[in-house]
Amino acid sequence: MPLIQPFTGLRPQTEHAGAVAAPPYDVLSSEEARQQAAGQPLSFLHISKAEIDLPPETDPYSPAVYTKSAENFARLIADGVLVRDPAPCYYAYRLIMGGRAQTGLVAAASVADYDSNRIRKHEFTRPDKEDDRVRQIEALNAQTGPVLLAYPDAPEADALLARATEAAPVADVERNGIRHTVWRIGEPATLATLTRIFDGMANLYIADGHHRSAAASRVAAARRGSGSGSAEYFLSVIFPAHEMRIMDYNRVVRDLNGRTPEALLADIGERFAVTPAAERVHPDQPGVVGMYLAGSWYRLAIRSELIPMHDPVRRLDVSLLSDHLLGPLLGITDLRRDKRIDFVGGIRGLGELEARVNSGEMAVAFALHATQMSDLMAVADSGQVMPPKSTWFEPKLADGLVSHVID
Repeated sequence: MPLIQPFTGLRPQTEHAGAVAAPPYDVLSSEEARQQAAGQPLSFLHISKAEIDLPPETDPYSPAVYTKSAENFARLIADGVLVRDPAPCYYAYRLIMGGRAQTGLVAAASVADYDSNRIRKHEFTRPDKEDDRVRQIEALNAQTGPVLLAYPDAPEADALLARATEAAPVADVERNGIRHTVWRIGEPATLATLTRIFDGMANLYIADGHHRSAAASRVAAARRGSGSGSAEYFLSVIFPAHEMRIMDYNRVVRDLNGRTPEALLADIGERFAVTPAAERVHPDQPGVVGMYLAGSWYRLAIRSELIPMHDPVRRLDVSLLSDHLLGPLLGITDLRRDKRIDFVGGIRGLGELEARVNSGEMAVAFALHATQMSDLMAVADSGQVMPPKSTWFEPKLADGLVSHVID
């Protein structure tokens, strides 16, 4: 089977695209989703976060939520809001944020190639989150949340995608300062060429969506032998790696592990060059960390001899901070479970770090240099995984613009 293939996408009629498109299911709390969907009956949040249509005390993982999601999904299809293309196709998907554009391919990606690690991973998954996505797929008989993938340099693919965007779009939506535009690609020769180009690639890389892809693999395994061939592929949007943007993923810590600010600064100085800063420190290069402590900013530069350049995981800034500061000085060794640490996506800005510390909720904040796509690919190629909360991709895909029905 090829690495990717066209599929008969289920999508909103063009005039309904703006009303349907919604943020990804995992970036909003139930209450935030309830507020955003208020007065918006066509919003895909009624499918991706169906607990908003049930009593507020409803467990988001209860069977009633998946049942309600399926009901809402069926309603949008029955009402003609969501329609299925008559023949398999690809789609071009362009995101524009702050004047910066990236254009990718919406495709069905091979579960077999995910299972064999040709579609490469860089994160561990949690069983409870996998279970949630499995139940959602099974309830809808569809994959509605696309997996964000990256492809290595392929100028021929870039050119075909650019050409596809010259036609009239099937969806053109602006949400929260981000423009989402989708074009249908149905010409047989172009479909065949795109399939050939991607099948010639050694690897694709998961950027975001490890739980969605793992869930698709589990559903495919459960359905093998049932004749559901479409379950052997999962919904994806594949962008050229050179166009993708990873923002910093910062850390805030509740206490200083028994130290005074002065003692912490002294201990940090054994492994970092510490420089007081007159303004916020947004690291401009690897190996540099901004720290906000007791109302002041500091620039921390890790000593070069402590950077294991041969190890694609241990040389990451998120690893250096953990190995040389969070662990030995603040006693935080389990980023997944330790309640003393929290994480702040770079989209919120450094002002959010200051606010969390100034409020007294947190004692210290760390601003990190953003992980690079080359770092992500190197970790995935090595067969290793990144520390938790290493990447924050922006802009994010919308839910609801294209779904993959499992027949």
